[in-house]
Amino acid sequence: MIGRLAGTLLEKHPPQILIDVAGVGYEVDVPMSTFCLLPAPGAATTLWTHHAVREDAQLLYGFASCAEREVFRQLIRISGVGGKLALALLSSLSGDELALAVERDDIKALSRVPGIGKKTAERLILELRGKLVASSGVPLPMVAGNAVSEIDPRDDMVNALLALGYNAREADAALKGVPAGPDVGAGIRMALKALAKG
Repeated sequence: MIGRLAGTLLEKHPPQILIDVAGVGYEVDVPMSTFCLLPAPGAATTLWTHHAVREDAQLLYGFASCAEREVFRQLIRISGVGGKLALALLSSLSGDELALAVERDDIKALSRVPGIGKKTAERLILELRGKLVASSGVPLPMVAGNAVSEIDPRDDMVNALLALGYNAREADAALKGVPAGPDVGAGIRMALKALAKG
């Protein structure tokens, strides 16, 4: 299994990134919480990873901290919660917020995440109670920076929201409140906050 990658960040197209490790390019799906901490392409970075092997694919998921990876692993153990839905949860709620929502039986907070209905929220609460500790963990040091891309940053923001399960109308509405100027990571954070309030 691949548990950690350390190399050069080549591309950032949320929610996927490409990391060069000794000449091999690894495509890694990351939650927005990790994406927002990544440096600009060309910089060194390190991620904790979860390697999923299926009949039809091998997938790598990357995280800024071991704690975040552990929450992801707890999530995908739940029936009906796959990697994509687990990434959506971690992109919308921090590990601490998720733990708090579970302990408080906060179905409403969980149901705001795209793809999570009332029944799935109830299952998450039932199966995760007592298993998540509210501990943010210490992210690995990452170089601060923004992606330099020929693509309009707003296109990356829209693509990230679509990948998280929001429809185009919701993504456009959320991004209307994002001022011009912030980098992709900051813009996605603002849009997710707007969607959570709505």
